[in-house]
Amino acid sequence: MTTFNPAEPGARPRLHLPWPRRRTVPGPAPSVQPAVEPLLSAYRAAAVSPPGRAEMAELRRAYAVAERMHRGQTRKSGAPYITHPLAVATILAALGMDATTLVAALLHDTVEDTPYTLGQVRAEFGDEVAVLVDGVTKLDGERWGDRAEAETFRKIVLAAAADLRVLVIKLADRLHNLRTLGFKEPKGRERIARASLELLVPFAERLGIYALKREMDDLSFAALDPGAYTRTRAAAEAALARAGDLGPALGLLRSGLAAERLPGEVSLRPRHLYQLFQDRGGDLTDLRPNDAARVMVVIDGTEQDCYVALGAVHAALHPIPGRVKDFIALPKFNLYQSLHTVVIGPRGDLLDVIIRNREMHRVAEYGIIAHIRDASDQAATADAVAGRRDLGWLRRLLTWQSGAASAEFLDSLRSDLSTGHVPVFTPAGDIVALPAGATAIDFAYALGADTGDHCIGAVVNGRLAALSAGVRGGDVVEILTAPDGGPSGDWLLFATTAQTRVHIQQRLSRERADEASDAGRRTLVRALADHRVDLLAAEGRGESLSIARELGFAETDLMYAALDGGSLDLATLVTRFAA
Repeated sequence: MTTFNPAEPGARPRLHLPWPRRRTVPGPAPSVQPAVEPLLSAYRAAAVSPPGRAEMAELRRAYAVAERMHRGQTRKSGAPYITHPLAVATILAALGMDATTLVAALLHDTVEDTPYTLGQVRAEFGDEVAVLVDGVTKLDGERWGDRAEAETFRKIVLAAAADLRVLVIKLADRLHNLRTLGFKEPKGRERIARASLELLVPFAERLGIYALKREMDDLSFAALDPGAYTRTRAAAEAALARAGDLGPALGLLRSGLAAERLPGEVSLRPRHLYQLFQDRGGDLTDLRPNDAARVMVVIDGTEQDCYVALGAVHAALHPIPGRVKDFIALPKFNLYQSLHTVVIGPRGDLLDVIIRNREMHRVAEYGIIAHIRDASDQAATADAVAGRRDLGWLRRLLTWQSGAASAEFLDSLRSDLSTGHVPVFTPAGDIVALPAGATAIDFAYALGADTGDHCIGAVVNGRLAALSAGVRGGDVVEILTAPDGGPSGDWLLFATTAQTRVHIQQRLSRERADEASDAGRRTLVRALADHRVDLLAAEGRGESLSIARELGFAETDLMYAALDGGSLDLATLVTRFAA
């Protein structure tokens, strides 16, 4: 029987701690200095600029508070619970996150699991840390019941609108919990791993943080299918053991770059196991080195130099026609830029080659984290997100999620995150990233709710098209609108994105409510006429609103709609007005 191995393939030594469920044991207070030193070292090594004494002191102080509040709480392994927030902060430090993020990571479970309050966080560490801690604090399961998971994710998404670092902390938190799934019972282990693959791993990909995504993928894979994980790992290790077979191909590529005077590195990049298993459809027979790894070309140069490098690669090794992908001219939705090509090696093997410069390589690994590091603290705020075309997917998510019910929100979020995105262009050349299989109506709502609500047709690549027409990557789409246009229930038959469906449903619900209100009001007007009561005059005097609120309705329109729907008795209402 195959057992679950929580270690990452080829992993460096890590803390293997269980998923938290605390039990309290007495014990003396440990010394702060030795325990926090690995975090401080990681922060010094990866910080954008050498950290000052004040920052280091703040990290020590945050650790001391977290250790004191979690003192006596242990993980199932028996290790002190403080090892978890310390590990999360260390992961973030290695990614180069700022001191404020690390302080929040150290404190991220205190409000949820200790008497420490959000007000105390704010008083002792400031508003910025409090916002981050509050953003990652789970909602009370007893209060929210079955809605707790969905509402917690909704809360995280809303918090990310104010500061994207909330999502980054949550991803590091889940990564450490995945590293320690071996201490969780099988049912809980499967639930956590599946939720990670469905929600948090796609978030990591959307934010371009592949440094976290790859490991989260593999750890979730190992938990969900230990047998397949073990077979994939063994096959990959056996294939990579023969990586010397690719030496001649790498030599030719290095010589080609040298001939063009392009300094850089040519190396093999092993595929992570979950990706390899998926790409092969589970078939791991005859796995070769070129199947288990890609060739990575990272040059010291500009974007233009990357295209020169592509020419050098194609001159050195024969390219496969139609297999070049240009993600430099057309970046992915998550900031990713590179050139991809497929060439034939000296032994006849097909080699996947990725070409990028140093800056692209850094962004390809760290995504939005690289953007946050390079810019000011304001780089993580909602205003900055709104201004980034390549993070439009997050902005659109924020526009529709508040109107969705809990179950609908979580299901829609899973669906939206699970699909690959393709670039579609407006006539002005702006890029709109849409899921594969999206239609013109999805494009219309991606441009804005007002455009979607009033659209009447589309022009796709210069030709008139129905709103149900599918759009593909590279299409140029123009949306035709009319002031009196409005959504139809039929639109839901071909709307594919959660954003589109929620907007259509909300607009149709408003229209139905307006129709019901008008019908109920007409009924009441006729009934009151028999009692010589003028409803319009009663509304003008405020009597109608007073009666509505006495009956528990916030607005008169809701009272009239309830009358039309039958939940409010006409005779009772007439008696109120005629009194």
